[in-house]
Amino acid sequence: MKLIYRIALRLSLALLPLMALWAALFYFTMVEEINDETDDALDDYSSVIISRHLAGRELPPLNSGSNNSYSITPVDAEYAATHPHLDYYDADIFIPEKDETEPARILVTIFEDRDGLWYELKVATPTIEKDDLLAAVFSWVVILYVALLIITIGLTVWVFNRSMRPLYELLHWLDRYVPGRKGDPVPDNTSVSEFHRLNVAAQRAVDRSEELFERQKQFIGNASHELQTPIAVIASRIEWLLDNTAMEERQTVELLKMQRTLSHMSRLNHTLLLLTKIDNGQFPESVEVDIAALVREQAEACGEIYATRHHKVSVSAEQPIVTRMNESLAATIVNNIIKNAFIHSPDGAAIDIVADAARRTLRVANDGAAKLDTERIFDRFYKDGRREGSTGLGLALAGAVARYYGLALTYRFEGGRHIFEVTWPR
Repeated sequence: MKLIYRIALRLSLALLPLMALWAALFYFTMVEEINDETDDALDDYSSVIISRHLAGRELPPLNSGSNNSYSITPVDAEYAATHPHLDYYDADIFIPEKDETEPARILVTIFEDRDGLWYELKVATPTIEKDDLLAAVFSWVVILYVALLIITIGLTVWVFNRSMRPLYELLHWLDRYVPGRKGDPVPDNTSVSEFHRLNVAAQRAVDRSEELFERQKQFIGNASHELQTPIAVIASRIEWLLDNTAMEERQTVELLKMQRTLSHMSRLNHTLLLLTKIDNGQFPESVEVDIAALVREQAEACGEIYATRHHKVSVSAEQPIVTRMNESLAATIVNNIIKNAFIHSPDGAAIDIVADAARRTLRVANDGAAKLDTERIFDRFYKDGRREGSTGLGLALAGAVARYYGLALTYRFEGGRHIFEVTWPR
């Protein structure tokens, strides 16, 4: 999840309880204020009624045009002693004029006249529908929350994108960066000290990486060259011994084994050097290459080399598949996939090679006994069995070339056949 989306989500979750708390405080504060004002009015009205009653004067008429109503009920001393003399509460009262009940605020007062008689006065005045108020507050809080959330997230995204632009530029630069390839310097067009320090640290890391990369290339090249020279010398001396020395058959067999081992070491050294060069991006030259022509050429060469194994080879590569890449690497990926099928197929097995121009795909299928390890098949030195002379690097080379050019290289096992496919982008 992107950082901006995570921030927006957390803002939304943080605003929700805050808005709920604000709504609750607003509602209860409003209700308390309304009740307080209503209680003051009831208190004034009850004081007028009590004073008139005690003075023996005429009480206000019940239908005097106001919404207030009252009733005076005689009570005994025991009732007066067991009930509060002043009490406010909410209740529904019946309004005869409207023939319906409405919510009201009621004040109950118990008072004593000069003759020692006790009376209970109930004064009521209509008040607001608190359920309607609660629903209105809830509705407006939801609207306010949604509006505030949209505005907050919009402002956050805008401010975040403006503030974090140097970081995004650095991330885009790192996505494009490939060790060993000349590119633009680390962007540093910011006045924010933290981003400036980050860019400087990134540039230092890149400089160290480039220095180590150059040292690695030099070491690998020197090591490969230094290894190849003694191997060639030993091979030539063994060949001289075989040609110019009279030896027993057992000695000759041992020398031939040594010669094969040296040949295998030479191929292994050359292949590892090629793999390292591919991984290091040391093949920048690109030309127009016809994959179909390479397929026909390699299929014919392998058919001649492995003719004694009597493979049933089918080749379909009539239409050209032209792509732009290094010619040596194009030949490497085609050669290794086709050669892998010839080497690892049993004698007399069927091998189908199809270069599909419409899909820009090379498909090589050969008979097999069991599925290979799809997680390791393109790893270095992975071998299914121990075939003599195999370095275990052929498919690793093909995988390295595919990664280098972003090609889709896949393997699957269907119907007792190993199927390798390479797809070139258009």
